[in-house]
Order: sequence, then structure tokens, then C-alpha cells
Amino acid sequence: MKKKCKIQPLGSRVLLQRIKEGEQIKGGILIPDSAKEKPQEAKVIALGSGKHDKDGNTLAFEVAVGDCVLISKYGGTDVQVEGESFILVNEDDILGILQ
Repeated sequence: MKKKCKIQPLGSRVLLQRIKEGEQIKGGILIPDSAKEKPQEAKVIALGSGKHDKDGNTLAFEVAVGDCVLISKYGGTDVQVEGESFILVNEDDILGILQ
């Protein structure tokens, strides 16, 4: 059973969880987590209420919960909840949807 996330993004923000890559070994040397690059692929966990146009109408998100997306390496705000890592980003900071 999947438990509900305890973070609800506001406005045009999107809650993401990075997709972990396999262990990186170069030349037989194990690279510690602190030296690894952050993955740029993430899964959409939750959406905010959406942004509004000049007339006050809510605009639909271009991403949906469950989509795999591409984000910049250093974008967003890292958040820890109950031992799990998440990222909060503005929808405009998402570079693309992975097919």
C-alpha cells in the first residue's frame, strides 16, 4: 500500500523525487555519494494548485503526477520528510518530460 505524501506544494510548484542511478564505479574505484553528481531525472509526486492568468483563471499543469521529468542539476529546494528526500521546483524549472 502506498502511503500519502505529507507535502502539498502551493501555487505552480511541483514536488519531485529524484530517480536514483545505479552505483557508479570508475576504474574499479567506488565513488562516495558526496562526490556523485545529482541525477537530473525525477518523478512527479504532487502538484500545487496551479498558476493563474491575468483574468484569475487557473492554468493547467503541463506535467502530471507519475511523469518522469528532466530537471537542472542544481534547481529546486531539497526537502527531507520522514527520511525521504524530495525537491520542490516551480513548474517553469522543469526542462522536459521523459518519454
